[in-house]
Amino acid sequence: MYFKFVERPNDAPVADWHREVWNRGFAPLLWIVSPDHIQLYNGYSDPQGSTGRDKTLLRTFALLDERLAELDTLAGRLAMETGQFWRLNPTVNRASSVASRLLRDLRRLERDLVQSGLDRGASQALIGRSVFAQYLIDRGLITEEQLLGDCGQRTLPEVLFNRECTIRLFKRLQLTFNGDMFPPSSSDVPSADHLARVARFLRGDDTESGQLYLFPYRFDVIPVGLISSIYEQFVHSSSSETPTRESRTEAKKEGVYYTPPAAVSLVLDEVFDGLTGTETALDLTCGSGAFLVEALKRLVYLKSRGNWPRRETIEEVLYTQVYGVDKSPSAVRVAAFSLYLAAMELDPGLHLDQLLTFRPLVGKTLLIGDARNIEATAEGAAALTTDTGLRKFDLIVGNPPWTFKGQKGTEIRKTLSVGEVSPRGESLDFVVRAKGFAHAKTRFGMILSATPFFSRSATGLKAVRRAVEGLSPLTLVNLANLSGWLFKNANMPALAMLARHRGGRPEQMTLVQTHWSQTGESSHSIEIAPSDVTTLPVASWKRDARLLKVAFMGRRHDLLLLDRLSEQHDTLKCCLATLGTQLKVGLQTGSVGQKNAAALLGLPFAANRAVGRFHVPRDLPAFARAGAQWPRNRAIYRAPLLLVQQNIHKQDARPLVAVSQRDLVYAEAYVGASFAETGSALPYLLAGILSSAVATWYLLMAGSAFGLWRRQVKEADIAGLPVPDLKRASESELGIHIAQLVEKVHNSGNAVSRETLDELVCDLYGLDSAERIVVQDGLRRATWQWVAARRQSTEPASLSDRSRYARAFLSRMDTWMKVSNRRRMHAEIYDLAPDTPIGVVRFAVEDARGQPEINVVPAGAELKAVLGRIGERARVEIARELVGVRELRVHSENEVSIIKPAGLRHWLGVCGLEDADAVLRDSIRGNGSR
Repeated sequence: MYFKFVERPNDAPVADWHREVWNRGFAPLLWIVSPDHIQLYNGYSDPQGSTGRDKTLLRTFALLDERLAELDTLAGRLAMETGQFWRLNPTVNRASSVASRLLRDLRRLERDLVQSGLDRGASQALIGRSVFAQYLIDRGLITEEQLLGDCGQRTLPEVLFNRECTIRLFKRLQLTFNGDMFPPSSSDVPSADHLARVARFLRGDDTESGQLYLFPYRFDVIPVGLISSIYEQFVHSSSSETPTRESRTEAKKEGVYYTPPAAVSLVLDEVFDGLTGTETALDLTCGSGAFLVEALKRLVYLKSRGNWPRRETIEEVLYTQVYGVDKSPSAVRVAAFSLYLAAMELDPGLHLDQLLTFRPLVGKTLLIGDARNIEATAEGAAALTTDTGLRKFDLIVGNPPWTFKGQKGTEIRKTLSVGEVSPRGESLDFVVRAKGFAHAKTRFGMILSATPFFSRSATGLKAVRRAVEGLSPLTLVNLANLSGWLFKNANMPALAMLARHRGGRPEQMTLVQTHWSQTGESSHSIEIAPSDVTTLPVASWKRDARLLKVAFMGRRHDLLLLDRLSEQHDTLKCCLATLGTQLKVGLQTGSVGQKNAAALLGLPFAANRAVGRFHVPRDLPAFARAGAQWPRNRAIYRAPLLLVQQNIHKQDARPLVAVSQRDLVYAEAYVGASFAETGSALPYLLAGILSSAVATWYLLMAGSAFGLWRRQVKEADIAGLPVPDLKRASESELGIHIAQLVEKVHNSGNAVSRETLDELVCDLYGLDSAERIVVQDGLRRATWQWVAARRQSTEPASLSDRSRYARAFLSRMDTWMKVSNRRRMHAEIYDLAPDTPIGVVRFAVEDARGQPEINVVPAGAELKAVLGRIGERARVEIARELVGVRELRVHSENEVSIIKPAGLRHWLGVCGLEDADAVLRDSIRGNGSR
């Protein structure tokens, strides 16, 4: 945020300050501090000019204790760092930020130029050159006097209104920028009409109404990285305001996506740690240069060792240390444009008349071509090969395409690639390819498709392991929960792969799970708490591929439970095989019937969403197609039939399961199993198991798609569920009870008590109290895949939620206390105000026997006072330690206080189990406050 102190705020140029803050694009607040008041302005709100600044004003606070307390609650440090600010201020969001507004305006301008007859590529080039020229003018690198001398005009719009003046200006800039961004001849300058349309945009004309408005942009202030988002805007553009599926461009099909600054920073913050600035960097799919621009800045900073960078240093990094490859000529040109801008921005003493001509980047360090065989081109051979083979780089970064075009696309990629290709999409191909440009200590930082890492296919897993082999120590950051804003145009989730960037044990992977939050959604930032970071032995991943997702989605107790269930029970696939049946995906009709389906004619047909929970309608339509693409074998449709819908319903995260007592054809939306050769009780028992919290927990933790990007379970996911021996269970008293309960619901149509069903299934599995907490919290977390429930996960935990957390914590500690049977631990839950961003629970040991107690303690003071009292006992200044989403365990004599963000996801019962284990580890190690 930005702060300005003024004696008389009414006389201050607040509108100008706000416009600059808005153009910088990253600060949500501007504070205007005066002797009597503090005014908060929305840094993301459109600039309004001096007469409309009240429209951007959020609140005014008098310098009185009670009003300053309100300010602290609304926008103080804890409110900002815990995300409380964003929940209380929904109007402050990036929907009106400079990036959103500029892209919207440029989209309209481009559409206007195209509709007036200018080719789309020429339209985009004209817009890019005009933005660049305005940048130079706004920064003062082209002065008004120079414009007058060269063009006879004082402003860029006036220049653009005169085609001859425009030709002279572009020619001068072409001499400086070698044609990488500017055309070499006047024939490339569009007509006067098209130039006038851009001039009117820069002057502040509304492109739709024609009315003048406040032109809000200051291109000297707008971050250079925004150029990359302009590139994405261009490569995904279509003739319509909102592209339809039919009008998607080739860039969309190729998986071209702008990499947001948050993702670039996440990667480069890690791989640049501890570097010197002499390193070389390569991006094999550089696009518009988001990674290269930031790499340039960081290398110059490191090489300058804290001093103002010298021009020689900037040029050395620009021309010799940063390399990129991309198939798109327009992307490479924009990358060059972005790097030139960044180099100019790094030089604080720059004047255009002092500039030496920029040396070309395109064809030298920025190469146009396919990274799979770029060294086969003349330019690629010159830049990327040496006498001994491929050139080696110290850093390899990027965001390669994520596309998966089926078997046909894989065959095409085989003809282009050097070596093997991944059968699960091409992002892994670029990891394998990048290894050829790496030496033994090369650091990797790449944004990849997450889908192959969670695949259940043997070939997919083999491809992933081949790609990451030899890249230890390895860190994987699951970004799937941020898909709504991080890569909102993508049709699959993202994962960041960081390799060799820090010390660590090569036999272990570090895994980082990111969570959706209002802060991230509103500010486009990535939040990571200590509890979001875990490790997984590589050998465990190779032994059981499911463990990777469990380690991401769950906690240590989730891993323990899956291990135990997998060790004690066979998978559903194995159990069904012993019964002579198996799971099968239903009929696939296809657009044109290709195979004979006459044997199915007249059978009831269950299309998608035709079957309800524990209910198969009696009036299903008859199947009436003589052919289908995949009719399947007639035997799989024999009753009794168990049906599981693959799509998970929004209203309930549990799988939708039903049993049919008559033969029927089911569509590919279902997975089914025929129990024609077994007892009729078995499908009802299995329906109860699959409808329980245990199954939902398992599918969230170990399913290949659910919880990542699709609200769907697949055949392989269901088949992998560990289940008790179905034959033996169906003959047990408990199994008979479950089967009868489910059958009764099928026949009566009445709702089943889900809590009763969950308890019965937990009994069938023999789960203890801690494991039941894990399962129930898994069910709760499964509902967070939908927007409404996801928002609830970030709302402050209620007293009942924190009481459940405390009970789970005490249950773990009580196990240890009972060894001596002399002491017990009790909990105190601080009942703070509802809008307090932090939750506090204190656990204390007392010399008494009996069951642990939980008390709710009225805080009686503001949060700072509560933290102060805890800090005094622990002799630590807690407020200084409480940064961002950090979770604190503060130890003092015979007590520990847990201090965490107030959001529900931090106060689940399973968190209580994990925190208790951490406290025990602290005690054994003799640690103090943490």
